[in-house]
Amino acid sequence: MTITDAPKIVTARLEHDDSHTLECYLATGGYDGLRKALTMTPEAVAHEVDAASLLGRGGAGFPAGRKWAMLRKNPVTYLVVNGDESEPATFKDHLLVERDPHQLIEGVLIAAYALQVTRAFIFIRGEFALGLERVQSALNDAYAHGAVGSDIFGSGFSIDLVVHPGAGAYICGEETALLESLEGKRGFPRIKPPYFPAAIGLYGEPTVVNNVETMSNLPWIVLNGGDAFAALGVGRSAGTRLFALAGHVNRPGVYELEMAKTTFGDLINAPILGGGIRHGRELKAFIPGGVSAPWFGPDQIDLPLGQDEVAAAGSMLGSGSVVAMDDQTCAVRAAWRITKFFARESCGQCTPCREGSGWLERIMARIERGHGRRVDLDLLLDACDNIAPGLTWPPQQTTICVLGPSIPSSIGSAIAMFRDEFLVHIKDGGCPFA
Repeated sequence: MTITDAPKIVTARLEHDDSHTLECYLATGGYDGLRKALTMTPEAVAHEVDAASLLGRGGAGFPAGRKWAMLRKNPVTYLVVNGDESEPATFKDHLLVERDPHQLIEGVLIAAYALQVTRAFIFIRGEFALGLERVQSALNDAYAHGAVGSDIFGSGFSIDLVVHPGAGAYICGEETALLESLEGKRGFPRIKPPYFPAAIGLYGEPTVVNNVETMSNLPWIVLNGGDAFAALGVGRSAGTRLFALAGHVNRPGVYELEMAKTTFGDLINAPILGGGIRHGRELKAFIPGGVSAPWFGPDQIDLPLGQDEVAAAGSMLGSGSVVAMDDQTCAVRAAWRITKFFARESCGQCTPCREGSGWLERIMARIERGHGRRVDLDLLLDACDNIAPGLTWPPQQTTICVLGPSIPSSIGSAIAMFRDEFLVHIKDGGCPFA
């Protein structure tokens, strides 16, 4: 097994029970990165982030430095932090907002200085009650400490930072739907083009939207240099990344690992990480990057935890959520539950997603409950093809955002890998794993 000795970048402070407090943060080097950034030019700070090759940690994996460079120059711009982590079995950002909120705030302030933004928002999922409380408390302490507000640390740079709780909609994890919600409107994704946030974002102004984990990396990058971050990992998959491991493993949890030098097998089986499949069972399948992603089988367990390697194999690292399923898992039931989630969370703006998700869920439920027909398999794939033509990955778009075309991933994977289980459900009128 390959477990590297890469430094912990965003979880180094979590060994302390009071890691969320200002006292602990200052005692462990907190706000030193911000102080250093304020002695540099904004362009120099942005250059370090670009040199780090920091890929966005929210799902799309777009380089943060390049996203910043796309910002249309304008006197009024905004920075928005996406903490609406709502993907099932994804809980890495949840950990960061609860356990190290000052690190997030410091990262936001560094980004705001680099972008010369004077107003920033942290949008956090409304169900993260403790996380919201701690981030707001940390922000109040940061204001009192002089790290936020007017003339921070005597640098002449001023900024206001707002914590905004979401209302619990999965769709608001999509950046333009998040902006709609921030403006007080229903979380409907915007059409791109023309509504690329870097051009027309919050309140119609140029806006940068970055993820919680992405922001949390910035203090370390500024203190240690972008090249030091880029030296970790392999190729485009630079640095470390948080992986939320869930499912049928002995040690589910959040693990910070060096990208591309560690494999899915290491994550799932290493005694200090996942600890193997529970009850001594065998691995049946695993989801590599959130439930939007196509599934992998045991034959792909040696794939590196790298952006390009996983994409080349036909899936994605996505939200950083890895779900392991043991050999007693019903593939039909697993795919149905994922489909049911998407059907419930569809915002309803686009017909293929609004109608197709409901049809797929009803057909999957019929098969799982023992009332399926052989023709249902072809019906499922035909409906999936209408939502994501060709059933390829990345999916073809028929909707404004990627939620709709992501729905077929679990169904297509389950049918391709475990078609016999569907046939048993249909033939025997029930689930063999019941």
